[in-house]
Amino acid sequence: MRAVSIRHLAFLTPGNYAEADPLAGLETALGLFELGERLGFDGAWVRQRHLERGVSSAATFLAAATQRTRRIELGVAVIQMGYENPFRLAEDMATVDILSRGRLQVGLSAGAPPHGALLGQRFYDAPPNTVDFSHKRVGRFKANLEDTLLGDAQTFVESAGGRVRPQVQPHAPGLIDRLWYGGGSLRSAEWAGRNGFNLLQGNVLTGETTDDFLTAQGGLVARYRASETGARQGRVALGRVIVPLDGADAATRRRYRAFAAGRVERTLAPQGERRTLFAADLVGTSDEILERLHRDPVLPLVDELRVELPYNFSGEEYAQILSDLSLRVAPALGWRGGVNAV
Repeated sequence: MRAVSIRHLAFLTPGNYAEADPLAGLETALGLFELGERLGFDGAWVRQRHLERGVSSAATFLAAATQRTRRIELGVAVIQMGYENPFRLAEDMATVDILSRGRLQVGLSAGAPPHGALLGQRFYDAPPNTVDFSHKRVGRFKANLEDTLLGDAQTFVESAGGRVRPQVQPHAPGLIDRLWYGGGSLRSAEWAGRNGFNLLQGNVLTGETTDDFLTAQGGLVARYRASETGARQGRVALGRVIVPLDGADAATRRRYRAFAAGRVERTLAPQGERRTLFAADLVGTSDEILERLHRDPVLPLVDELRVELPYNFSGEEYAQILSDLSLRVAPALGWRGGVNAV
């Protein structure tokens, strides 16, 4: 087995907020991005969620983050394309990438919007069975980021700003290579590899050939690599829920352990008709966590680790977790800290 060698360390925050005070929660999440940059993390990601108390517009949130950071990669995982217009999302994400000076990372997924039936006419402009929610919708988003003029040589857009050849604006050079797909099945991992997307691997996937999460995830990474075409090799980021206890007080340690204990049962067998598999959470001292990480058979297959912060922890708890990760855990995995950390 290859040795573990992590060169790129990122974190994913849920961006939670209280019902009566969304500003405080969003400010806390932005503060974590600033803290992550100071600690040397290479990437800071936020979840995009709908109809919940969380970040429903990653483009808006990350635009703010571009003005609060200068080095760290800024990511979203994942944007469910079933909710999005591929053209408008391309405009928004290209704008954020320009503001970030080329630091944006965009995670995507296909499929019908989970809350589509509930939203009904608040959302749908056409009967749902006539809308293509397949991987093609993700491909349309990528196509809109290409440096391509629209129409023929005689096609122009006339406005008070002048007469120009039409193109999706602004064009963000390089963003097309910083698109990620959240692949939780063999089919989606293969699609990501064949279509030039980077691959996100989280703590949930489909158990198609095995009941063991780590075996299944190793298979997804292998399928992705085997499916890649062209000279460019995509990036693979491995997600794990990691909660070190070292810098926490006694009460917080008990809370962390109770959190982990409440989630063990779901990891013991495939869940539901889709045979969903969940990874075990890594909660313990840094030494305990490192022992388990060094036994992880998937970690040697990648050089990027993305720590998924649990839902509903406080800003102070998130800060303690990130500090322990950067000082006690990641260096023992080969990580040397972000370039020009501030």
